[in-house]
Amino acid sequence: MYDQTDPRAALAAPPAGPAPVPTTFSPAHYERFYETPPVEQDAAARHWYARAQNFLVAYTEAEAGAVLSRDAQPDEYAVLLPDAGIEIAVEVSGTRHSLSGNSLAFIPPGNSRIEVLRPGRVVRILTTRAEDLVAKCSNAAAYAAHDPNIPPLRPWPEPPGGLVFRAYSLDVPPDPKRFGRIWRCTTLMVNVLDPADGPRDPRKMSPHHHDDFEQGSLVLDGAYTHHLRWPWTTDMTIWRPDEHEYCRGPSLTVIPPPSIHTSEAKEAGQMVDLFCPPREDFSNKPGWVLNAADYPMPS
Repeated sequence: MYDQTDPRAALAAPPAGPAPVPTTFSPAHYERFYETPPVEQDAAARHWYARAQNFLVAYTEAEAGAVLSRDAQPDEYAVLLPDAGIEIAVEVSGTRHSLSGNSLAFIPPGNSRIEVLRPGRVVRILTTRAEDLVAKCSNAAAYAAHDPNIPPLRPWPEPPGGLVFRAYSLDVPPDPKRFGRIWRCTTLMVNVLDPADGPRDPRKMSPHHHDDFEQGSLVLDGAYTHHLRWPWTTDMTIWRPDEHEYCRGPSLTVIPPPSIHTSEAKEAGQMVDLFCPPREDFSNKPGWVLNAADYPMPS
C-alpha cells in the first residue's frame, strides 16, 4: 500500500495466484551501532558488523592510514562512502583506483585492499559467503538456522566484460518518477534513498511486504522509526506482536519477509536500503537502476 505520490505505487502487481503461507516467522533485528562498543578497534579504525540471512554490513569509522583487506573474497561486494570528505585507494588485481566521498563502488571477487587516505566512514556490504566476517557479526547467533521464507542466494549474471572495479557518484538529482538512487551488481542492490529533510508526513506512509526476500535499512544519519507487523495465519502459535522501533544512525535494521513494514523519518537524515540478491521489480522499472547497462538481469 503506497501513497499515490510514491513512485512504488506504479510497480507491477505480483503474479496472480495464492501467496505462500508461512509456517514460521523470523524476527526483525535492530542493530544500533551507536549503543554498542565496536566489535573490533585499533588506532586507525572502529568496526561494527551485523548480518541478515544473505548479506552483512561492515560499518567502519576510519582514520587516515586504516587498511581494509579482503583475501580470496568469494563474490562481489560493495563499498559505500557516505561522507563527502573521505578519500580511499582501492587496489584490485594490481591496479590502484582512487575513490572520494559521496560514492559507491563494486569490488570484484578475489584479493582487494582499501587504504583510507582521508578519514571518514566506510560501509562495506558483502554476502554471507564472507564467512570470516559473518563470525564477527553481533547478531550471528540469530542465524544459526536458515529462514525458510528466504530462498538460497543465487547471484545474477556477470557482465559481458567480466567482474571489474566499478565506481559511481551518489550525486544524482532526485526524480519524482524514480524511487531513490539505485545501483546493483551480481549480488547486491543498494538504494541510497533521497535524504529526509525532516519528519515524514504520517498521512503518507508506505506499509508493504515482500513475500520472499529480506530488506536491510541502514540508517546513516538522523533517526527513523521502523514499523513492522506480521500477518495472521491460521496457526496462532506463530503470531508476533507489532513492533515500532526507534533507531538513530548508525544502525542496521533487518526486515524479514513477509512482515508488513514502513519506516518513518523522525528528523532530517539519510537511510540506505539493501537487498541481496537484487530486486527484479525495481530492475524492471526503466530508469530506476542507474547502472542497469553495466549488469544484465537474469534471462
